[in-house]
Amino acid sequence: MKIFAKDREGKETVIEGRDGWTVMEMLRDAGLPITAECGGACACATCHVYIDAGWYEKLPPPKDGETDMLDMALAVQPNSRLSCQLTCCEALDGIKVTLAPE
Repeated sequence: MKIFAKDREGKETVIEGRDGWTVMEMLRDAGLPITAECGGACACATCHVYIDAGWYEKLPPPKDGETDMLDMALAVQPNSRLSCQLTCCEALDGIKVTLAPE
């Protein structure tokens, strides 16, 4: 599966996702500037991304823990998600995300 990720300057990187891994892990391993301080435990919001139009609706809804973390994040938008809570699978092939401001 492919992930199309834009960094904070607008440069797009195409990443090959691994089934069962999180989008956050793929972004981090591709060298994008994502902090991911909690390592994917949904205990911070440093892997905050914006999901491109048409993709947000295809995702499972955020769980309470993710919603709580997003409530404390900066620059939250209606299409905000934590990339540590998005698991790579065929249904996400082609997903487009943009790193949120730090």
